[in-house]
Amino acid sequence: MLRAAHLPPGATPALVALKLSLIPTLNLTSPSIIRKFSSFPSLHAFLPKTFLPSSPYPLSLGLKRFPPMVAQPCPRASFSSGGNSGSGREILVQHLLVKEDDLKLLLELQQRISGGVDLSDLAVEYSICPSKEEGGMLGWVRKGQMVPEFEEAAFNAPLNKVVRCKTKFGWHLLQVISEREESLLQDIQPEELQAKMQDPNFFEEVQLIDVREPEEVAQASLPGFQVLPLQQFGNWGPEITTKFDPEKDTYLMCHHGMRSLQVAKWLQTQGFKRVFNVSGGIHAYATKADPSIPTY
Repeated sequence: MLRAAHLPPGATPALVALKLSLIPTLNLTSPSIIRKFSSFPSLHAFLPKTFLPSSPYPLSLGLKRFPPMVAQPCPRASFSSGGNSGSGREILVQHLLVKEDDLKLLLELQQRISGGVDLSDLAVEYSICPSKEEGGMLGWVRKGQMVPEFEEAAFNAPLNKVVRCKTKFGWHLLQVISEREESLLQDIQPEELQAKMQDPNFFEEVQLIDVREPEEVAQASLPGFQVLPLQQFGNWGPEITTKFDPEKDTYLMCHHGMRSLQVAKWLQTQGFKRVFNVSGGIHAYATKADPSIPTY
């Protein structure tokens, strides 16, 4: 049975121990933010380095215990295609991992699970995956994020049934806890956003978030955007689903589009169904769509 203690706060981040590529993390180093989230799980609890190729992106934030504010999927060469893999389905997975030569142990653990023992409890005690710190929880994942053997087993497993599979990392016992419709993450060009903003109903139908700092917003801004400074994430992050509706289209903007992209990805992990990142940020909006907006 899935226990609340095994789920990261808010909603499980889609940090997958078997991901084929690395997700960038937010590079925040404010001590005040760290203190607010001292009880959040470490990024390293979800992304063991042995499962990831080398990457220019940092594995963790400047201060190691900051919560993983990352999301799915990982960046591609062309972001404008959006975040969907085409499967239309995401699954919530927990697992435990033992070495390849520990098949006997795996079978014993599987038998104990059949007898009523919770997989997450056994993961804490026996799993060699860093996700053991979260009871083996890997979070919401979609096709294309895991090695083929694990993906095939997970996406074909009946809900709540514990199944086993073997990958190059060893033997796994995995359990799919839940499933949901895959969310959308898409780039939007400044010109397209400007056209949408000509319709007064647009502001009633969507949610607009600017993650820049107040001093940046003072230099250039767009109407209708609510300012949620990234450096103040510790204040607004835990309440995001109470302040905003995950079912409504949500647009993110920053200076050049990178900070907002990472927040947009994080919003997906919090259950936001349709998230749009303003490509190039307000700088691109000023140069491509509205020259009256100052640049800085």
